[in-house]
Amino acid sequence: MPRPKESFRIPLDDGRFLSISVFQTRNDPEAEVIVAQISQIVEGEWKNTARLAVYRSPEGNYIQLPNRER
Repeated sequence: MPRPKESFRIPLDDGRFLSISVFQTRNDPEAEVIVAQISQIVEGEWKNTARLAVYRSPEGNYIQLPNRER
């Protein structure tokens, strides 16, 4: 996965973390993908428990992306 342009993370009261990351798209440097996720450490590895990804077009339009299968 590419490095995000920006990334922010805060701990939640239950030990999980809420993070938001902004990625530049591969095909258009003016577009971005914004990812919000809730993660926790399970058996020594990071696991995502919820994830939301949104595409922002160069024109400023926003579209929710479908969930990724892992």
